[in-house]
Amino acid sequence: MMKIKFLLLLLCTTLSMSGQEKKLFTLEDLNFGGTNYRNMQPENKWYAWWGDELIRIDKEQCFLVDKKTGKDIRPLTDNENNERKGGAKATTITKDHQLYVVDAQGKEYQLTTDGSREIVYGQSVHRNEFGISKGTFWSPDSQRLAFYRMDQSMVTDYPQVDIFPRSATYEPDKYPMAGMTSHVVTVGVYDVQTNKTVYLKTPQPMEGSEEVCYFTNIAWSPDSKTIYMFELNRGQNDCRLVSYDAATGKRLGELYRETSDKYVEPMHPIVFLPWDETKFMMQSQRDGYNHLYLFNNKGELLKQLTKGPWVVEEVLGFNKKDKSIIIISNEKNAIQRNIYSVNIKTGKRTLLDNGRGSHRGELSESGKYLIDRYTEPDVPRNIDVVSTQTAKGVRLLTAADPWEGYEQPIFECGTIKAADGKTDLYYRMVKPHNFDATKKYPTVVYVYGGPHAHNVEASWHWQSRSWETYMAQKGYVLFILDNRGSENRGLAFEQATFHQLGQIEMQDQMKGVEYLKSLPYVDADRMGIHGWSFGGFMTISLMLNYPDVFKVGVAGGPVIDWKWYEIMYGERYMGTPQNNPEGYAKISLIDKAKNLKGKLQIITGYNDNTVVPQHCLSFLDACIKAGTQPDFFAYPGEEHNMRGHASVHLHERITQYFEDYLKH
Repeated sequence: MMKIKFLLLLLCTTLSMSGQEKKLFTLEDLNFGGTNYRNMQPENKWYAWWGDELIRIDKEQCFLVDKKTGKDIRPLTDNENNERKGGAKATTITKDHQLYVVDAQGKEYQLTTDGSREIVYGQSVHRNEFGISKGTFWSPDSQRLAFYRMDQSMVTDYPQVDIFPRSATYEPDKYPMAGMTSHVVTVGVYDVQTNKTVYLKTPQPMEGSEEVCYFTNIAWSPDSKTIYMFELNRGQNDCRLVSYDAATGKRLGELYRETSDKYVEPMHPIVFLPWDETKFMMQSQRDGYNHLYLFNNKGELLKQLTKGPWVVEEVLGFNKKDKSIIIISNEKNAIQRNIYSVNIKTGKRTLLDNGRGSHRGELSESGKYLIDRYTEPDVPRNIDVVSTQTAKGVRLLTAADPWEGYEQPIFECGTIKAADGKTDLYYRMVKPHNFDATKKYPTVVYVYGGPHAHNVEASWHWQSRSWETYMAQKGYVLFILDNRGSENRGLAFEQATFHQLGQIEMQDQMKGVEYLKSLPYVDADRMGIHGWSFGGFMTISLMLNYPDVFKVGVAGGPVIDWKWYEIMYGERYMGTPQNNPEGYAKISLIDKAKNLKGKLQIITGYNDNTVVPQHCLSFLDACIKAGTQPDFFAYPGEEHNMRGHASVHLHERITQYFEDYLKH
């Protein structure tokens, strides 16, 4: 009897200890602003190329790595490190609104004198649209510098306020809204040898005209004599590749033109072939999917290099020896990223990775070798070094699961049909770790839904956001669907939303809701929705257009009326309020404030310079007039997204709102 009691006690103790072994997550673990977030990320190592030599970069030292074994050989010397970094070379700086070049000896050369808050030099322009991420562009021989000059003196100030001084101060943003006056951009070229600047003779709007030209994807010819860039009209449906003489600024000619009844969106500069400087590669969606095209320097199309119902997502560079381009595409699957070598002459594509998951790569100087960083739904992170000629690789890192020992949710992925009845849409579902299909669960739809983004990918946990894990741990089912209008599915898929943002997207999201309601474990009476930015717009749109479906919603940084959004992004998808008044009226949420039935919390950064506070405040005013009762919270000093530990506070607030109003 004593033996049985002892065994029972031992069993109970073992079960109790086993239960204690699995820990629960906190937002300090899961949120990027959390105190334990870094420890919960998969292990990583940093590698770089020094020509074709592989280098591992540590906190205090760099190591030469054997590409055949993946092992460190020896530390680099100081001289080698300096050589690897390219030694001293000229750089650009902005000081007191003026643009300077600093040469290898540290001597400064001032390029501009009239820089100000309104005349901006050497910075990205057009609010970072069209793939623009910087404002200075060195020529291959480092003897000339092309740079943006943006005159925004004519652009309306949006009245932001800094509340933290004793007496709040006025800190306005230049914010051109759809249909209003935009800035004027020109491109300067500074010559290091002559210390002179010329400006490209680009088309400029006539005085009093609202027309504007966007200049993007600046590229240099290999001989540093010619500048190429795409020029786009304000309607964004007429795009031209134009060349300019770098010495005089003279317009040399138009090499290529692409038009559309919706929009053309140049996102990548042309790239010359390193073994044939008379030919360049260009990316275009002209056949409905983003693909590569080969041109000569006269603008004559030589051939289409890639083709098919999939998109080239990234060009990594060239393998100079076998004359191939190394790309990342989703040819294998719409939610994968795989690396291929594309032979320029034959067009043959060779897979360079394992054919699964989501890969990111970095080529060596010659293109003979590739650092392949990848993840799969059940692979946190692997890093390989791969030969681009043999496609054989050596493992550099296999990261362990940093969530080992925690109660992990169940991550699933699948497809449903869009509202058109034929298009496949990908979804992710996150379920509690102790999921019981016989129970009914409150369910939250997380949504973004807008252009140039996707939520579902064949990466670790199907690219699940860590907040979804936190919610699943609290007993919710999470559902995330990439509707039409999102990225990487081709032009027709993305442009289905043209001139009526939110409408097709809502139809597709409601097909997701229809699917959820068919599941026995989803409680249709406890359905919530949450999204940020475009997702905030979608959250409120769905709550107001389908008021009996969603019991609770949390909308962050939401667009309320697109006439208050910025000109470049807004007009691409919606035109102007003047030429598309019906479209703007249809999707505005102001006149729908009366439809609110569920509990809605709206959250914004008090100093949001992307979706300005006018959106939220105008909607609150509409709700006051309509007699509806949303909740509202603002983060002082924060912009469009909460930074640092404020993000932990934000996600606890979002969670608590569902706990208070959806859980029971």
